[in-house]
Amino acid sequence: MSLIQVEDVSLRYGARTVLSSVSLHVERGEIVTIVGPNGSGKTSLLRAIIGAVKPFQGRVVHGQGVRIGYVPQKLHIGDTLPITVSRFLKLPGGAKATDIDQALIQAGVPDLSKAQLSQLSGGQFQRVLLARALIGKPDILLLDEATQGLDQRGSASFYQQIERVCETTGCAVLMISHELHVVMSASDRVICLNGHVCCEGTPAVVASAPEYRALFGTGTGGALALYRHEHDHRHDNCDHPRAAE
Repeated sequence: MSLIQVEDVSLRYGARTVLSSVSLHVERGEIVTIVGPNGSGKTSLLRAIIGAVKPFQGRVVHGQGVRIGYVPQKLHIGDTLPITVSRFLKLPGGAKATDIDQALIQAGVPDLSKAQLSQLSGGQFQRVLLARALIGKPDILLLDEATQGLDQRGSASFYQQIERVCETTGCAVLMISHELHVVMSASDRVICLNGHVCCEGTPAVVASAPEYRALFGTGTGGALALYRHEHDHRHDNCDHPRAAE
């Protein structure tokens, strides 16, 4: 059985329909990315998956015993709140120190346990939120634009860490991202959402779909061109005589 199965889900806020007949699944060990324009229902879909909102049609089914780790888009902590990373990670369930240390290692920030939360950079804080999601040893991580506000280097580093987490723990990932050129190369499958599922498949299939092109374009500034450029560039480097030096 899939870790998560979304079956014909429709979602409304008042009289406004934000999702219509959305179906998807996530299997063990895969990285699935949801892309779409602002207002396309991406965050609402994740909220439905974690049970924060209830669909008016369809259902979300979790595999038996599946543990979910959630990394939010933002979490506002008062700048004057005197709390260390370790203390923050113990809330609210009172996690063990060994589990906290292990989660920080997996998140790539092993030396931050005694740091003040208010003194962290944006990138460090997102790694701490990742560690918090990892403490429960999840079967699947849900990430809601977890690199929003980070620069390109910080975002790339975060996604590389997510790939390492998948490789070392075997957990799956379902993530929303606005950085299309990054997720296109990091994902096993991509789902293009705009109130409904426009198209889905491997990155190459989605990048060539007319529905995707209509939303994101195909020029040099579009994700399709950048994905192809980076993909071809990697192959050129592999074939270059100096690549092995």
